[in-house]
Order: sequence, then structure tokens, then C-alpha cells
Amino acid sequence: MGQVLAELSVDFSNITASKIRFLEEKGLISPQRTPAGYRKYTAEDVERLRFVLGLQRDQYLPLKVIRDYLDAIDRGEKPENLPEGVSISPRMVSDELLTQLNGQARQLTLEQLKKQTNAGSQLIQELVSHGLISAVDDRYDDYALKITKACVQLQEHGIEPRHLRPFRAAADREFSLVETAIAPVASRKDVASRARAADAAREISDICLSLHSALVNGQIARMDR
Repeated sequence: MGQVLAELSVDFSNITASKIRFLEEKGLISPQRTPAGYRKYTAEDVERLRFVLGLQRDQYLPLKVIRDYLDAIDRGEKPENLPEGVSISPRMVSDELLTQLNGQARQLTLEQLKKQTNAGSQLIQELVSHGLISAVDDRYDDYALKITKACVQLQEHGIEPRHLRPFRAAADREFSLVETAIAPVASRKDVASRARAADAAREISDICLSLHSALVNGQIARMDR
């Protein structure tokens, strides 16, 4: 375990033995056992851990989705929705994919954000003023990038940032709901509990998004009746 932690800590500074055991408990890795019962991690197991940790940290994916990716890899398939042009073999992750995953934690300057979204300075200023995006140390993260891209597309339909303030309020209410739901687990101090809380939060959020989508699409469907 010590060697595994040492190897992974270069890219994942917060990795702990408890976190690895939690991932094992969830069935994402299955290290072999020695006759004495000690875990025996192979290079394959370490690369599998890199894959899981990279998707969790940089793509913010719940463990259920990551497990589906791993199941596809184990069947010799290429999971859907992974970066294009990546070749992976069963139970192993290519260097190319690891490089792409490690590069997903974007820290964009204002100019980079504008270039990657085709957003004008005024639009970005409005998004900031309405609390839809924000910068930390003059850098914008992946969420700001996705929000700005969506708002550029909405603007083409005549929907301006001022119209989107209810989205900010709804997101804050949803986050409060998620916080309340995971409070019993999140209040515990051990790493495994915090990991469980984070995974439960992502799962609840996904369910809330599905509910929201169904409610809106239900209303749209009635337009054709």
C-alpha cells in the first residue's frame, strides 16, 4: 500500500489508504490477496486507480458512471463519452488518456475563456455580475467554461444573463438540499466517509437534474398536444 500511495501521490496529493480501500469496497479495484491476507497491487491496479481518480477529480463523475466505464474496459470495449481518439485496452488506461484526464482541470485566464467560448467581454461581465460564474485568482475553472458556453448558445435564442438569475437561485437551493441529505455522513471526519458523502452528493445531484429535465420536457411535450 505504501508503494501505491507514493506512486499516486505525485498526481493526486490527497490520496490516502482509506480512499483506496473505499474504492475497493465499491468494487472499482480488486487487488489480489497473499495467503496471509495482505493486498497485492499490480501495475494494472495502479493504472486503474489513476483512471478512477482522474475521472473523479477532473470530470466530477459519480462512481457509478466510472464503474460503467471500467466494466466496458473490462469487456474490451471503448467506453462512450471518453475523449475522442483514445485507444484503451481491457483494464488498462493509455498514457494518452491519462494525459487528457490530467489536463481537464482547467485554469483559464479571461482571454482564454473568451477564446474557447467565443464570448464577448460584455457577456462575461454580465455572467459575473449575475453570479453565474466567478474567478479565483483571476482564473476560471471548467464549470465557468461550461456555463459560459451554454450562455453563448442561449444568447443566440435571445436569452440574456439577466434572465438566468433563477437558475443561480435554483442551483443554490438544490445544493442546500444535497447538503442536508448527506449531512449525517459528511459530518464524520474520516476520509472514507468524506468520499462517500461526495459520491452521494453527485448521485443526488444527477437525480435532481433528471427530475428537472423531465419536468421541463413534460411541459414542452404538451405543446404538441
